[in-house]
Amino acid sequence: MLQQSKFKLNDGIGHIPIMGLGTYYGEELGEVGNAVKIALKNGYRHIDGAAYYGNEKEIGNSLKEVFNEGEIKREDIFYVSKLWNTCHNASLVRKHCEKTIEDLGIDYLDLYLIHWPIAFENVDPFGITTEAKKDENGYPIIAPVSIRETWQEMEKLVEYGLVKSIGVSNFNVQNLIDLLTYAKIKPAVNQVEVHPYLTQLKLQEFCKRHDILLTAYSPLGGGKCDFLNNAILNSIASKHNKPIANVIFKWLNQRGIVTIPKSGNPSRIIENFNIFDFYLSNEDIEKINSLNSNIHTCSASTFCGTPLFD
Repeated sequence: MLQQSKFKLNDGIGHIPIMGLGTYYGEELGEVGNAVKIALKNGYRHIDGAAYYGNEKEIGNSLKEVFNEGEIKREDIFYVSKLWNTCHNASLVRKHCEKTIEDLGIDYLDLYLIHWPIAFENVDPFGITTEAKKDENGYPIIAPVSIRETWQEMEKLVEYGLVKSIGVSNFNVQNLIDLLTYAKIKPAVNQVEVHPYLTQLKLQEFCKRHDILLTAYSPLGGGKCDFLNNAILNSIASKHNKPIANVIFKWLNQRGIVTIPKSGNPSRIIENFNIFDFYLSNEDIEKINSLNSNIHTCSASTFCGTPLFD
């Protein structure tokens, strides 16, 4: 079985595998759980999830099944989850982290992220749910909760032993600059959308300067980018005798970016992992970098009316 590399996190605690399985999908019951089992049995050791995805109990059942088989242990897995926007209030952070851990059936998280730098009002006065209050236009109501308040509670999760490392997701440079002015624990990771039409070169440069690792979600553009008909990608894929998807994952990893493609297709899950037997040249990498068009396929403007990236 091919062995993958890991990137060391800035807190010196963990090492994150450079390829993981994303779990934001699953139209049929059991699809995500089955994907997790297939991934783990075929070399993956990094699973990326979130409370908002609504499938952590299903994933927990799969983890239990895999662990019971005896070949893979909890400590072999790097598990990532995320705090949803309705749970940013100081009184809710630990509660929802513990709920995620309970649903997964594990004792701790390897990495816990703030999902978005936006807080929503929780529809439940006690914050039990992740559902947001909506305004007359159907958008979530923004809550008066600062990232500072939330981050300070995230730091306490490390003290409590509930999580090993903490980080953020969908943070732009301005969000990070502010966070770094008060963070006692620097974010280990910033998980953002990265693909050939959204290369995030400047964001990565900033994060590197502050020793923050990037993780790329939607590395294939969330199915909204026509990479298959791109001449440059086709040329590079042909040269290496690899699918375009594998070329994209390799481009990200050689740039020092963790990659978490998602799929419910067993053969695709296995194929996606086969990126450890070839290398792209610097010219290949520069050609892919040149494709940047700043196209976001996942935007806060769409789901909450907030132009975070605009």
